[in-house]
Amino acid sequence: MDLVVFEPLKRISCAECGHGPLTHLVRESGVPRCLDCADLGHLVYLPRGDAALTRRARTASSLCAVVVRFNKRRRRHERQGLLVEEHALVRAEAACLVDAEARARRRARDRVRRAAEDTRFTALFAAEIARLFPGCPPDRARAIAAHASVRGSGRVGRSAAGRALSEQAVSVAVRAAVRHEDTEYDALLMAGVPRFEARARLAARIDAVLDSWRPGHGPADTAQLARDRR
Repeated sequence: MDLVVFEPLKRISCAECGHGPLTHLVRESGVPRCLDCADLGHLVYLPRGDAALTRRARTASSLCAVVVRFNKRRRRHERQGLLVEEHALVRAEAACLVDAEARARRRARDRVRRAAEDTRFTALFAAEIARLFPGCPPDRARAIAAHASVRGSGRVGRSAAGRALSEQAVSVAVRAAVRHEDTEYDALLMAGVPRFEARARLAARIDAVLDSWRPGHGPADTAQLARDRR
């Protein structure tokens, strides 16, 4: 099991030596301690971002700790990097220099492969939007799919359900697009209206747009709805 070190969001001092504010801390028996008091002060910080360097440093270090910080928006702790022994980091950096060119070529190949995969997935997502909402203009369906399926965005298209093209996930993406682009939802948020209240106010109008795009509603119905909204 990994040792865990926290990056605090608030100004916190060590409960043992009083040093602070702490950049990194360990929680022992529910109280914060600095790295020195937790016997981790000899470790050096390696930020996330270089997978090969992180992997090699971790392998070479007899003692290491995962550094995490709480993300308020996502309500979870997210990994920021590692604390490793300095000699392990030096060894890992030397190893990475040796095969840097080969890894760069591999990353380039991976980027091309991922781009092709993303293009195919976005097309499938747009096709599923067209199937569920045949009244949705094709350009609009493609735009919604492209927005929802951005790799690493955390949006619904990249969730497990989104990657499986579940009807619920696709519908959530379309509904979100309508909320932002076809109503004054964003303006309400800027005016200070709470998010859930703004959604409740606009729910009927959003439902009307989605219903107009579902099977059984022809272009005339959609055009009439657009005129009614104006």
